[in-house]
Amino acid sequence: MQPSTRHAELGPDFFDIVAPAAFPAHILRYRNQAWAERVGLGGLTDEAWTEHFGRFAPLPGSFPQPLALRYHGHQFRSYNPDLGDGRGFLFAQLHDLQDGRLLDLGTKGSGTTPWSRRGDGRLTLKGGVREVLATAMLEALGVYTSKSFSLIETGEALDRGDEPSPTRSSVLVRLSHTHIRIGSFQRLAYLQDAEQLGRLLDHAIRVAMPDVWRDDPAERAAAFLREVCLRVARTGAQWMAAGFVHGVLNTDNINITGESFDYGPWRFLPVFDQHFTAAYFDHSGLYAYGRQPETLLWNLVRLAECLLPLAPKEALEEAVSVFVPAFKAALPQEVVRRLGLAPRGAEEDAALAAHLWAFLQASHAPFEQAFFDLYGGSARQDRRPRSPSHAHYEDEAFEKLQEVLCAYAPAPEARMDHPYFDRATPCTMLIEEVEQIWAPIAGSDDWSGFYEKLRSIAEMQEAYSKHVLF
Repeated sequence: MQPSTRHAELGPDFFDIVAPAAFPAHILRYRNQAWAERVGLGGLTDEAWTEHFGRFAPLPGSFPQPLALRYHGHQFRSYNPDLGDGRGFLFAQLHDLQDGRLLDLGTKGSGTTPWSRRGDGRLTLKGGVREVLATAMLEALGVYTSKSFSLIETGEALDRGDEPSPTRSSVLVRLSHTHIRIGSFQRLAYLQDAEQLGRLLDHAIRVAMPDVWRDDPAERAAAFLREVCLRVARTGAQWMAAGFVHGVLNTDNINITGESFDYGPWRFLPVFDQHFTAAYFDHSGLYAYGRQPETLLWNLVRLAECLLPLAPKEALEEAVSVFVPAFKAALPQEVVRRLGLAPRGAEEDAALAAHLWAFLQASHAPFEQAFFDLYGGSARQDRRPRSPSHAHYEDEAFEKLQEVLCAYAPAPEARMDHPYFDRATPCTMLIEEVEQIWAPIAGSDDWSGFYEKLRSIAEMQEAYSKHVLF
């Protein structure tokens, strides 16, 4: 383990030192052993793990006390200056032993802070289970996501309006490259504190993207914004290719690395539907599947506005302008990657993606089943008659897509002989499945479905030979 306290360099104007909640119980439900090994914590016993990630005994060499970070944000496009870490904190920082990059260990459900806004600072066990499932599935699908590192049930009864109460409690620890978000910059712009804004910008570049450093301050701000736009565009394209709907794309939920994080009412598409929403309270469909790209751009424009004290408007507008072409270029690349095909060029890959979306929209074929059945292109077309969706591939809506697919060869890294592809159906994570996993946990403390689903996701990740997209 290589611990760090880099965030403390910003000084006390950026966070509040807080104490974790004292929970009545600590039952370890999930530990991410693969990522524990990667950050040098794989050798911890379960007892030591619980001491650090349930009672929050400091990791040697990192923060002696947790830090609740300060930020603002637009929530459903209404500005809120009263945000901040209300039920979480930055617990520790450490380095990835593979590439040396800085990683944050942040919490969700770890108790009240000055930013709790009359909330209890807790996380329901169901919410923790859902986030573990979301991050595991997204990582397997090749989406740049935070990693659920630990989930501990904490023995409290919580009252919630959106699930049967009282309900069980938990504390989650997530691993990510940063917790600096658009809202971190919005707070300083709101306070008209250009000096601290510049300090945050310089810190963010040094720890998260040192390659974009420029000696000129204005050029530095524009280069930073451009890099954030490129990263967010890539992640947005990955969401769309995965059929994923985040649900709450507020500016405080978009961080500067482009890393997808903070999963509340997320959903995966059953079928291709641009209007599909994840949050029951998103009555206008603001954050619907098909509106995610424009929402990301809207959020990035808010970041650009924050940087106006540091760089000319024209330079910031030019930086933001990279988002649309970057997203349009990334989406076909992600579609081709998900289909296990070797790219043929920007124009050809864009045509393939367009024909795939047209087929999915016309046929209403199950979204993930289609990617599974078409994986490897014509090299695996013999499996389509055995698919539950075989009728969709016999319809005329499929003819043009089939013609385009025939021009593609499998990607060299495609593992089409993996046992995963002998299945009739792929691993999926539809809301009905999540509820089926949760019901026996709630009813009889039966976790077998949860662990079985994680095993299935791990098999899928191995089959797709996904490299962690960091």
